[in-house]
Amino acid sequence: MMLRYIGLSGLLLLAIPYLAAQDPEKDNSGVARGRIEGNDTVLLMELPEIRVYQRSDYEYLYLKRKYRRLILNVKKAYPYAKIAGDRLLELDHQLATMKNEKEKKEYVEQAEKEIMEQFEKEVRRLTVTQGIILVKLIDRETGRTSYQVIKDLRGGITAFFWQGIARIFGNNLKSEYDPEDQDKVIEDIVRGIEAGFI
Repeated sequence: MMLRYIGLSGLLLLAIPYLAAQDPEKDNSGVARGRIEGNDTVLLMELPEIRVYQRSDYEYLYLKRKYRRLILNVKKAYPYAKIAGDRLLELDHQLATMKNEKEKKEYVEQAEKEIMEQFEKEVRRLTVTQGIILVKLIDRETGRTSYQVIKDLRGGITAFFWQGIARIFGNNLKSEYDPEDQDKVIEDIVRGIEAGFI
């Protein structure tokens, strides 16, 4: 029995160099902000915003298939909404510099042609649900509904036509993005995508 204790003690003594909390050869130093309160120094760090929910509402949210499917749909539609927002902003700046209506119409048609050549195949592959989410996210990115965007660029008759087509497939181009109520979960997913943890 005594030999066991001696052997165990010897092993522990041999392992002490490997049990050190910090590697002396590694540089663990860095610069951080801090504040001195009395005799203590308090580290100051900025953390990303985290939303807190009542447990009863979102108890098994991550485990539910519907939520996982929504994440997949938002991840699929969100890049197109970002592109649409950027392109629309660029288009608005260019149209503001033009004075001739014919020149504006030609520019819009050329921009539409370029967008269709670049994204038509991918956008056609979106499901109906992803299309509905895309319409809402376009409103989020541009501050205008898809109906209003089409009406501004192509006219009221074209907007009315596409609204009719959208209604056949259960979508509404006039639907507005509501991040505080109806689209709260979509907003959380988008923020997660932007922060890089979804």
